[in-house]
Order: sequence, then C-alpha cells, then structure tokens
Amino acid sequence: MRYLKTICFSLTLFVVLVNKALAQDNISTLNIKSFLSLVEGDAIYPNSAQIKMLKEVIPNNAYQPAPHINDREYWERIAQSKSGQEYVAYAISQIDKKPEVPISDEIYRRANKEGNRGIYKPRYYRTMDRLERFILAECIENKGRFIPQVRVYMKAIMDMKSWLHPNHDDNNNSNLKGESITIDLGARKFGTDLTLAIVLLADRLPNDLKTAAVNMVQKRITDSYLASCRDENKLNRWIRSTSNWNSVCNSGTVFSTISNSNSYKERLLAIGCAINSSRYYLSGFGDDGYCSEGIGYWSYGFGHYLYMAQFVLDYTNGKINMFKHSNPEKLKNVGNFPENFEIQQLRFAPFADGNIVAANTKGNFPYALSAYYYGASVPTEFKFEEAAEQLIAWNHPEIFSERKSTEKPQLPNVTYFNTSGMVISRGKQEIPFSIAIKAGHNAENHNHSDVGTYTLLLEKDFISGDIGAPSYTAGAFSPRNKARSSWGHPVPRINNILQSNGYEFKGEVLKTDFKEMRDEVVMNIKPAYEVDGLNVLERTMINDKSGYGAISVTDYFEASNNVTFGTALMTFSEYEIINNNTIILTSKNHKLKVEISSVGGEIIINPEPVPVKALRNGKDAKRIGLDFKKPLQTGSVTVKYTPIFH
Repeated sequence: MRYLKTICFSLTLFVVLVNKALAQDNISTLNIKSFLSLVEGDAIYPNSAQIKMLKEVIPNNAYQPAPHINDREYWERIAQSKSGQEYVAYAISQIDKKPEVPISDEIYRRANKEGNRGIYKPRYYRTMDRLERFILAECIENKGRFIPQVRVYMKAIMDMKSWLHPNHDDNNNSNLKGESITIDLGARKFGTDLTLAIVLLADRLPNDLKTAAVNMVQKRITDSYLASCRDENKLNRWIRSTSNWNSVCNSGTVFSTISNSNSYKERLLAIGCAINSSRYYLSGFGDDGYCSEGIGYWSYGFGHYLYMAQFVLDYTNGKINMFKHSNPEKLKNVGNFPENFEIQQLRFAPFADGNIVAANTKGNFPYALSAYYYGASVPTEFKFEEAAEQLIAWNHPEIFSERKSTEKPQLPNVTYFNTSGMVISRGKQEIPFSIAIKAGHNAENHNHSDVGTYTLLLEKDFISGDIGAPSYTAGAFSPRNKARSSWGHPVPRINNILQSNGYEFKGEVLKTDFKEMRDEVVMNIKPAYEVDGLNVLERTMINDKSGYGAISVTDYFEASNNVTFGTALMTFSEYEIINNNTIILTSKNHKLKVEISSVGGEIIINPEPVPVKALRNGKDAKRIGLDFKKPLQTGSVTVKYTPIFH
C-alpha cells in the first residue's frame, strides 16, 4: 500500500512538473495571434500590453549574426568549407576595385527626375556587394588584407548624402538635401552592410570609424524607422504596405537595429514594430498563397520576410516564430507558391510586374527556407545574393544541406487559387499547350488593371496573352502608361472605357469545371468597369486538351443600350492576318492559328504597336484589337487558339 502511495505521489508530482513546464513554455513563446489582437487600430508602434509580452521573449543582449572575427574556431571551420574558400577567392578578385559611391549630386538629381536606374543602381549594389564580401573574407582569412578596403568602402558609404535610390526621393530631393531621412530598398542594405562590419570585425576597425558607423546606422535606420512607426512622420510609408517593400525594408531595418543599437528598448520595439507591420505584408497574399506581385517579387519580398523570420528566431532562441506568424496554414501556402504557380517547364504567368522565368538565377535562399519550413521542393544547390543569407546558411547547415538531383514532381492538370480567382489549366500533350487566367481585383500590388487577363504557353513559348511589366523608368507607374492599363492587356474595352482602379473593381469566378481532357472557367468581369448600362460581362475560358489542344476565350455582354465593344489579342510574336476571322502567330519555336468568331455583328481586326518600348519580357509588343464594326446591345466574341505543327 505504501509502495502504491509512493507511485501515486510520484505520478502526481510528474504531472505537476510537466504542466508547469508546459505553462512556462507557453509563457516564453510569443503567441503572435494574441500579440496582434492587442493592436489598436492601424498602429505599428507596440503598446504597453505588447511590450510586456515582448519582454518575456527578447534577450537583453544585442543580436550577433555570427561570431566576431576573434572566434577563430568558428571561422576556421568556415575557412575549410568549399563555400568559405569560394567566398574568399571571389573577394580577392575584387580587392583592387574602388567603391562607386557617392554618386554626384548631378547624377542623383537626374535619376530622380528621369527615373533612370541604370546611372546609379549598378554602382550602389556593386559597392555593397564588394564591401560585404570583404568583411566576411577577412573574418575567414584573418590576414588583414581586406581591412584597408573595408575602411575605404565604409567611408565612401558614410560620405553619401542619401542612401536612397534617387528615384525614391521626393521631387525636392529632400533626402539629398538632408531635410529628410527615409529608408528604402537600398538604404536598408547600406545599413545592413555597415552593421556587419561593426559587429563582425571587432577591434580590426579604428574606434573613430566604428563609432561614426554606429551613429550613422542609428540615425539613418533605427531613428528614422521608430519615428515613422510612432507616426511622427509619413516618410516610411512602406510600414503599412502590402508589397515587397514592407518585408525587404523591415528585414534590413530590424537586422541593423537589433545588432547595432545599444538600447534594449529600441531592439525590442524594432521587433514589435516589424511584427505589427508584417500583418500588412502578409495580407497581400491570398489565403491560398497567391502572390499578386508575381514570381520575381515572391522571391525578393517573401525571401526577405523568411530571412527576417530566421534571424528573429535565432535571436530569440525560438521564442518568436514568424515562419508561422498568426496563420501557419497561409504561410505554408505562400511558401509553396512557386511550385503551384508554375505553368510548365519553369515558366510563369507575367501578370502585373511578374517575370516569365523564376528570378532565382542569382540566389535561391527563399526556396531553401520554404523547403525546410513549409515542405516545398528542396533545391539541388544553394546560391545566395547577400552576405546575411550566407551567414544564416553557415549557421544552419541542416537547412542548407545539398541534395542529389531528384525527379521533379509532375504538375497537376489544374491549379486553382480559389480565394484569389486565378486558374492554371495545363495541357498534357507531348508539346503541352496551357493557359493561366485570373480574375483578381484592381488594387493588387503592381496592378495593371487587368481583371480577366490570361497568358498562353506552348511548350516554352509565350505566344499570346499578357505582355507583363514595363521597365522601371520615368512614367513606368503612370496610369497613362498603356502597358500598365487594361488597354495593354487581352481584355475588353466598352464605349472606349478601360477598367477602373480600386479593390471594388474586380472579377468573380462564377463556375469551374475541371476534367481530365477539358477545363472550363467562367468569370464575371463586369465589376471591373464603370460603364453605364452594362448589365452583363462574362469571360469564359475552355481548354480542350484532346489532340494538339485548343484554347478558347469568349466574352459575352449585355447592355441596356447599344455600346461599342471590342477585346484584344496581345503578343510579342510575329503575326499574319489571313482574313477577317483568322490570324497566324509565329513565335521562336511554334505557331498558333487564331480563329475569331462573333455573335451579333461583324468583327474588324485592328492591329497597332504598343507604344511602350521598355518592356521586360520582350520588345515590339502588339495589340491586335478585335472590335465590333457597329455598336450593339448584346453579343459575344470568341478567340480560339490552336497549335500548328505542319
């Protein structure tokens, strides 16, 4: 009996201790959903209740992204690695090159006025890339040969009147004049690179240089950020943005602040602000993971979000997990977006400002982290664009262990992003013929007012459909830019009226019917237009996958009065008008026959060049208008695409 009592007591004590441990674990791990529930309105700056929660999980010491140079055991291990040796070799190849900043005031003002990135951006990023390579190479080699250049480059960056991309300054060049201090995509990286030098090179830097760098990062990054988060100014508007700016600028700002700031309060506030701010960024994705910015901005924007999530996880010893944030399932979907968004053969729809080919040729950091945390496909090799990414890879070999090449999973017949209204219907022919088509809304990031747009892909050739992004020059974001309006997209125009901008101007998927050999999607795209008397405007896509395949897009409309109505065929391909109902499109490797049929009236083919020469995905784009000859009250236009193989 006594033995039984002893066992019962021991079990009771065990249960109490386990429950206590679990309770302590719950206290010591930030519940981001609960944290965000405390936000008042649109506030970014943490309130007292949030600060109390953060104090439970944020350490007193500053963040150290890697051991400093005097920890020779760590750096000797890196020196023995293939990546470490390659890093040093490349740094040696750059050692005689001079920094390319500051640029002159004249170039800055010209770039601000013209939007010309070519006259400054390569100089900025070559300078930053060399500096961070010199820093890490010196830590690895420890011979002092890179220190002179590190000092020269640091001074050059600190001599810059503004760290902004000139075209991100206001019309008065306030940052150049020293009247404002704003953080942008470039400034955050200048801050990060100076911070790396400060925290890694220890006593190798002169005290005066190090102190000046600490103060400059504090002023241009931390102070500017926290002031905007307190709503003392509107300079850093990206803190409430749903675009890649939010994640990219937050990542660099938080990295610099938690590594460089001597204030525990500032380090805590920076992380709290970033969590509050990131709710805006993540709201820019559909719950289905859809990224309206496209594959390139997924890599850039979400890649920096993942980078921030990793160093915050490391800094807090796992107590703040932004990989899950407040909606783990949504984050998992976002992490798997590239695989779900692929049309075929590593080609993607260039909707909005997206890229046709995934932008991972220079670096695939986000793909590696998505594989580890979200179960996405594991890259067969790893490439990094920034030193901070390389440090994370060295610190986490379990994430970045190279895999042998494995067979790529077969893409499904259909991918339907149901909360975002985007469908990819894939042909499975020997030479696959597929289409991506979207409803969406006209307040999406990098939006082109393009509800109903589509892209056709025959094998690797984009033959017809969305022509993608204009290059970022002056006027690129103007509503008058025809490549950015619905004029430059394969969508209708009614009474010479284009689609309107705003969230309420959207499309709705009315019907989907996905079968082995035939997919059908019906969309209501009427809400995208402000046309008096327009009662119905529906777009129907049918992908007949039999034989070589045939894809048709039909626009049906009804109006209270007669309206002028037309749609368009967009292409970079060569075209030949055979007759009033037939066009042949010829791309690099393939041909398509385009058959135009109508109900209600006769169609006139009106080809004209797209008057935007700087397009990312090609040149000499054409808009081939398909317009009813006379106004009418109801009608339809069908465009049928069929491959030609003889």
